[in-house]
Amino acid sequence: MHNPMIYRALAALLGYPQPDLIAALPEIRAVLADDATLVAAVEPLLQRLGSGELIEVQQDYVQIFDRSPSHSLHLFEHVHGEDRARGQAMVDLIEEYKAHGFEPVSEELPDYVPLFLEFLSLCEADEAKRLLGDAVHVLAHLAGKLVESGSDYAGVLRALVSLSPVAPEPLSVPPIRDMDEALETFGPGADGVEPLLKPSLPQIAPVNFYPRQPGGHAATP
Repeated sequence: MHNPMIYRALAALLGYPQPDLIAALPEIRAVLADDATLVAAVEPLLQRLGSGELIEVQQDYVQIFDRSPSHSLHLFEHVHGEDRARGQAMVDLIEEYKAHGFEPVSEELPDYVPLFLEFLSLCEADEAKRLLGDAVHVLAHLAGKLVESGSDYAGVLRALVSLSPVAPEPLSVPPIRDMDEALETFGPGADGVEPLLKPSLPQIAPVNFYPRQPGGHAATP
């Protein structure tokens, strides 16, 4: 059964640890409780967040996500690096949000994983599955990098992969990224970070998380 709150729960776990997140851990566990695979994947992180000192888990988060480009929570960093195609991919993703009646209002770039997961929670079940299947190759790549580093956050990405109707394929390593240009173009937003999306007039736009390779597979038709 489709439960859009699963996407929101996983998005919350990928956010910077704050007291409200720690307080919400029982609710997050309850949302995931009906799926044993999800619970098993995220339980180590839930235990870490629930038992550790807040300052320590915050420091861990910064070390994992802010100081290691290979762990970036921006999807297109893992696909395009510095390539100009990254900018067009983010434009396409914004248009995908708008096509469903929403647009990002946070200071994050549109390919920020928690924002993307919030978007999935607002989509119909079939559409959410389709979009997750488009992005699963990047999510699985990120999960692998987090596993290599021994991070409990890998469980959140592995949980997302388990929800996908599409089996992930390996990514090519992109050029070293430079986020400054992207931030100048796409952020920060003016409306804060709660919520991450706001209603918008519908538009039509494709999004491609996994660039077509000669003789290879493209997740987006």
